[in-house]
Amino acid sequence: MSQSILEFDRTFYSYPCTSRVAIDDLSLKIPSGKRCGLIGQNGCGKTTLFLLANGLYQPQQGIIRWEGEAFRYDRKSLSELRQQIGLVFQNPEHQLVASTVEEDISYGLYNQGLPEFEIAQQVQQAIEQFDLSELAREPIHNLSLGQKKRVSIADIMVLQPKLLLLDEPTAYLDPRHTRQLIGLLKQIHAAGTTILLASHDLDFIYRWADWVFVMDRGKLILEGTPETVFAQRDVLEQLQLGVPLAIELIDQIKDLVDGDGNSKLPNFEELQQQILQWRRRG
Repeated sequence: MSQSILEFDRTFYSYPCTSRVAIDDLSLKIPSGKRCGLIGQNGCGKTTLFLLANGLYQPQQGIIRWEGEAFRYDRKSLSELRQQIGLVFQNPEHQLVASTVEEDISYGLYNQGLPEFEIAQQVQQAIEQFDLSELAREPIHNLSLGQKKRVSIADIMVLQPKLLLLDEPTAYLDPRHTRQLIGLLKQIHAAGTTILLASHDLDFIYRWADWVFVMDRGKLILEGTPETVFAQRDVLEQLQLGVPLAIELIDQIKDLVDGDGNSKLPNFEELQQQILQWRRRG
């Protein structure tokens, strides 16, 4: 595995007025330059991990390191950190703050105190990069959910972070907007940004990620390549996560072949029918 860009070292976090530990002795390293997927049931700690990773929360115990240096929680240090670690929330409504698309993308740049001409130049570049030219002066409230998600990513990427965190970015998107989002992520990663993405969509994670983390009750349970992680079927089923469809189909086909590699079915049509029946049962 490549050098880590962000590291959690035995971190703990509990929310006020609750006895439940949200992050429980978590040690985790995000490899630099990779597309990382994070999976787990609701309540496993994914969102809390993101809020800690962006410095919005501070762990009660343990250390979080950015490029080998421990987080510092003074205002100046956090401001600098959030330019390097961008967080895109699951619900874009929690992130979009201005009246129009153009104004929203410029918001973070104004907070940096950049000159007007530089802000205008960077906003225009982001608008073109994320295919938002037709929406630049559109009121935010007029946008579809897919368009709002695209703007929320542009809001972060205009700051040119080294690490992009996305919490359930495909949630509630239709197939067309999901494909557009995957295209954006490919473009962002190709430009050199490390990505950590949380999702319940195991098929997407299996196809997209280079490295996968599995969390449960605030702990890291598994990590590795998608092939390594999803081979741990018993563990994943104990966590009620299941496995991607591709893995299910491979296992189903294995059941239809004997130990000598001979098919138990006479033709492809019967194999197809067996798989369709299995899918209906599932």
